[in-house]
Amino acid sequence: MSLSETRGEMPVESSKSAMSWGPIFGGAFAAIGIALILLLLGSGVGLTMVSPWSGQSSSATSIGATAAIWLIVVQWLSSALGGYLTGRLRTKWAAVHTDEVFFRDTAHGFISWAVATVFVAGFLASSLSSLAGAGASAAGAAVSAAGATGAAAASSSSSAPDLSTSYFTDALLRPERASANAKSDDGAASAEVSRILMHDAVSGEVPDGDKTYIASIVSARTGLSEADARSRLDTVLKQIDDAKVAAQTAADKARKTAATTALVGSISLLIGAFIASAAAALGGRQRDEEEDLLVTGRRPLA
Repeated sequence: MSLSETRGEMPVESSKSAMSWGPIFGGAFAAIGIALILLLLGSGVGLTMVSPWSGQSSSATSIGATAAIWLIVVQWLSSALGGYLTGRLRTKWAAVHTDEVFFRDTAHGFISWAVATVFVAGFLASSLSSLAGAGASAAGAAVSAAGATGAAAASSSSSAPDLSTSYFTDALLRPERASANAKSDDGAASAEVSRILMHDAVSGEVPDGDKTYIASIVSARTGLSEADARSRLDTVLKQIDDAKVAAQTAADKARKTAATTALVGSISLLIGAFIASAAAALGGRQRDEEEDLLVTGRRPLA
């Protein structure tokens, strides 16, 4: 038997929950509405920064930085508004210590922020992935242009050469003077050189035997000397290597952009949670002060 029951006292416990779900959902929906409005506004402004005409668009770096900053501003503003409304709209907790009131207001603001974040997570994820995936798309296009894909090299059953390697092959087999009558084996030579280039591009090096063989084909096809054919081959191989390096650079830049976006996004969400909690505490305090002023005619001492 407890001490209170021994003394004949009834245990004192509130029949109401400390959670006020109405203000929580109200603040969360307000935050979602403001976030969507601001995101649409940002999208409209962002579209003015891009143009299909050459030289009239902002740089990709400027667009990406502006989008990231705007997403942070949207997160902070919507969190502040939602948290403040959550604290201001809740009913006053009677016979509750001031410290407990502060904790409850802070917790309500945090929960309101969490509810809003869950609802808007899909939209934010789409925006962030589009921002981070822009560089990855460019990198994929560059890799495709370089023709350095393992699938293309492994597909021996394909009779048509890859379009990107066909360009380099044409550069190798381009004659000094155009001839009206093409040789009957030009197609076979082009296909063979394309297969060699694709294989060597995937392996990462061109063996001397392949270089000698390709140079002999170039010499026979174009009428160049062996030395000039070898020089042309080295030039084209240098172009292929440059394309591969450009693709790797773009992929690495995309990786760094994605990592930075993830880190900035996580920090922004943490700050947004803090802002919502602080705003809810501020709103709740102002709500209690206004009610005390109405009842007593004077504000309570801080």
